[in-house]
Amino acid sequence: MSRRGLLALCLLLSACKRNAPAPAVPDAGAQATSTAGASATQPSASGDAPSMIPGDATHRVQPLAVCRADGAAPLDAARRYFDDGRFEEALSCAAQAAALEPDLAAAHAERGVALAALGREAEAQLAYARALAIDPGDPDALLGSAHLYAVQLPSTRERDELGALYAERGLSQPNTPPELVPHLALVAAMAFNDLGQSEEALARAAIVLAREPGNKEALYERALALFELCRFAEARTAFSALVDDEERAAHAHQHLGLLMEREGKWKLAQTHFDKARKLAPEDFPAPPLPSEEEFRADVARAVAALPADMRGDLAGVPVSAEELPADADLLANQPPLSPTILGLFRGPPLNEPCDGTETPCRSVVLYRRNLARAVRTPDELREQIRVTLLHEIGHLRGEDDEELAARGLE
Repeated sequence: MSRRGLLALCLLLSACKRNAPAPAVPDAGAQATSTAGASATQPSASGDAPSMIPGDATHRVQPLAVCRADGAAPLDAARRYFDDGRFEEALSCAAQAAALEPDLAAAHAERGVALAALGREAEAQLAYARALAIDPGDPDALLGSAHLYAVQLPSTRERDELGALYAERGLSQPNTPPELVPHLALVAAMAFNDLGQSEEALARAAIVLAREPGNKEALYERALALFELCRFAEARTAFSALVDDEERAAHAHQHLGLLMEREGKWKLAQTHFDKARKLAPEDFPAPPLPSEEEFRADVARAVAALPADMRGDLAGVPVSAEELPADADLLANQPPLSPTILGLFRGPPLNEPCDGTETPCRSVVLYRRNLARAVRTPDELREQIRVTLLHEIGHLRGEDDEELAARGLE
């Protein structure tokens, strides 16, 4: 299980306490007209055959059970059911609450919470969106949306950006309950780390740890941010403290391997890599690492296969292969570059003059070990070499990382 999926599960289990972050799910009130996450053949809770959407005989929906509030208000009943881990009942009562008070943001947020816990993400997105359209500052909807985009859904830059925006808005709201602050800060730390904004991630992890010093996920996010900021000694201490934590040991060993590798302690690094692979083989498969000679040949072939205009831009710009990024290259920028970068363009873009400090003025380098760890097969490695070259040529032509990410060359 990936780190992201693991945290989603942990938050789902911890959500039995109302002050824990609630995982996201599909929309309850939309259940009567949406088929996301619904079975086309599963019988309804009442035993009747499922009804069909008018005009569409290929889609069937299963109606929600009647909310059994036992004398309580439907919204209170939904929260009680959710706290007991009875998410279907929570969804039914949240849907009834939303039907009775369509302009009540809390009811739609509660639908989102229940839908997310049921894994019905598409409906949860709608429920949270409706809650925030009614009340942009609703803390439960902000936390649920942040968690949905930054944790529960598969990671993409746009989802992580949305997750960070929702979490940051929640942290800035004066009406946010204090007990939600560490959960919002944790989701923000995760989103910022995934976005490569490690200074922000470190600051948000500090918010969590100031309130919950033993929070393992915050400790992990802190360790990751320290590594990305090239604060290697601190990162080594932080990851070493996590190797006995069952849920995070694999990632801790992997990063300790990366740190030992940078120190040239190859055998010790391999020991950590082997431990990470044994604990989480799906997350850390053996990289398809070619020999140095084979890698240089792959890079040369990728350069030769570039379009003529790109080869022309590279005229006089050496393209080399190295094992790992040097500290000097990483620390030449503020904040530093990630130690896991796949390639690097050095020097000014083509439309700017050289200042005489670089020899040669411009150059491109690709990193063998980082590239091999970013893929699973030799074919994927060759494709990643090509994409990384295109990325660095983008820098050569004056594009920044945001522009390249927008073109799919992140």
